[in-house]
Amino acid sequence: MNRLLTVFLVLFCFSFSEARSQDTLSSSSLEFYGHTFHLVTDGTISLDLQKNLSEEAVRAGFKTLNSATCQPLTDSLLAYREKYRLNDWLYYQLIRKVAQRLCPKELNYGNYTLYKWFMLTKSGYDARLALSHQKIIFYVFNDEDISDIPFFQVEGKKYMCLNYHDYGKANLNDDPPIPVKIDIPEARKAFSYKVTRMPDFNAADYTEKKLDFIYDHKQYHFNIKLNPALKTIFANYPGVDFESYFNIPLSKETYGSLIPLLKKNVQRMNQKKGVDYLMRFTRYAFLYENDQENFGKEKRMSPEETLSSTYSDCDDRAALFFYLVKEIYNLPMIALLYPTHIMMAVEFSKPVGEPIRYKGKIYSACEATPEMEDLSIGQLASNLKNIPYHIVYQYDPQ
Repeated sequence: MNRLLTVFLVLFCFSFSEARSQDTLSSSSLEFYGHTFHLVTDGTISLDLQKNLSEEAVRAGFKTLNSATCQPLTDSLLAYREKYRLNDWLYYQLIRKVAQRLCPKELNYGNYTLYKWFMLTKSGYDARLALSHQKIIFYVFNDEDISDIPFFQVEGKKYMCLNYHDYGKANLNDDPPIPVKIDIPEARKAFSYKVTRMPDFNAADYTEKKLDFIYDHKQYHFNIKLNPALKTIFANYPGVDFESYFNIPLSKETYGSLIPLLKKNVQRMNQKKGVDYLMRFTRYAFLYENDQENFGKEKRMSPEETLSSTYSDCDDRAALFFYLVKEIYNLPMIALLYPTHIMMAVEFSKPVGEPIRYKGKIYSACEATPEMEDLSIGQLASNLKNIPYHIVYQYDPQ
């Protein structure tokens, strides 16, 4: 009898605990680039990192989150990522938006950052926190070639700073952050900055941009659909390697408003003339301005950003030209990086102009940036002819 009573009490307490746990959960939703994300959170969480940050306070904050009922939130994040096939960079944008809902960064930046870090680590990523004179620095393990943001190394592993932009580009070398040691066994995965798929934006959220372009004395008109949300997605995107950069795709609506029309425009042209058309479209359909004048810093824009922007420079146009040639002709290409310039070269069945040889193949220069001369395929600008360059990307269709 006593044994039965004990079993009953254990089951009752467990059921009561489960019911109480469920009672503390609250649900809400937020829009994320065309879809609704439903988040379930523990209403009992009392997280309050003060401005006077310390390792002890961060550890206590982690303990609070780790003891709360956070698994439903983690599960919903991972399920959403899987359903909509989010790359890591877009998944992190979702985490940022959820953290902003849980605690706006303007109210308590420490809480906001701790939420982001907690959600990313519970999603399996090896992310770290560090403190630097009341700055809470957020890093994530990454094994790619990333430039223009700070990083630190631990046991041969490189950790990139995810929130550098929030501190006005402070010099972290002068004030090195001190890591907060919190071990999360399941957080071992590397974070990738590759963007190989854009969100499924709502078609109604797009705007139209008119472009006019003259080729062979004929005027071509384009109404390109563009999504304003693109600007926020890539606002803090770092300088990735050229392979990753050139292969950032267009979103579905933008693709549908441009690529089929370009294919139609070149369908009666031979291959070289069609590539020349794409080269001159990229060169002359947009205004040129270098990044320092346009943004006050170096910034590589994705093809869709270039289509959206009033101004663009050589790397933006090289990426757009690469994307257009790849989508329409899928020809082998290389990227030539000069000290202050970048351009593409294309492999045709018969080379055009001055040959560019690389790994047994012969390519023809295709200058997609406006120059003083009206360059045809196979021609290099006069100021580049004696300048050394490096091949930073080779594309071979599979």
